[in-house]
Amino acid sequence: MMINMVLRSVLCFAVSVFVPAALSASDHNLAPAKNASSYAAFDAHAEEKVTIAAEPFDTKDKESIFRVDYLKNGFMPIRIIVTNNGDRAISLADARINFITAAGDKVPAAEPEDVERRMTNVSNTGRKIPMPAPLPPMGGKPKTPDSKIEQDFSEFEYAAIAVEPHTTRAGFLFYDMEGLGPDPLRGAKLNLRELRDADGKELFYFEIPFDKYLKAR
Repeated sequence: MMINMVLRSVLCFAVSVFVPAALSASDHNLAPAKNASSYAAFDAHAEEKVTIAAEPFDTKDKESIFRVDYLKNGFMPIRIIVTNNGDRAISLADARINFITAAGDKVPAAEPEDVERRMTNVSNTGRKIPMPAPLPPMGGKPKTPDSKIEQDFSEFEYAAIAVEPHTTRAGFLFYDMEGLGPDPLRGAKLNLRELRDADGKELFYFEIPFDKYLKAR
């Protein structure tokens, strides 16, 4: 998924990291991001001096920081933590961050309207409902956007287009887990491509297996 297509602004990221406790979505505050190598599931590139971790929020207690029960609606929030230990900034402006299932299927990060559509009574899948002729098929787009979903994406979605030297940035992407079985993380991984250095050179792709997270959990 192209980060610059889904990010609201770098300011959104700043809010997600530094928002005061009083403005939190719930009484469960999000802990500040640590160095990516301190998480259970990560991929470190020693030569490029970049480490990226992925932390699924796969329990009701962990996801209680959000305004919406995403797990109940078939979506899993995954926190992305990027640590740049190098002396030059790296860019995620063109990054593609996909959830790869155990079967090898690619799941891009969801948009707010994807979650809204799932939560409506019109259609859980976006498939069109046949209508008697001559009326056209009725689409599954929700009529009214859900402000809680918009707020969650604005506050928590990953929005660090650049990661400065010796800095850690973090934020969430939301992935559709519907139809992936009771344990979608097992055998799955997060794949990150098209990260670039300050000269525009593409970094080697990152691959983070979630089995590491499951083993630690």
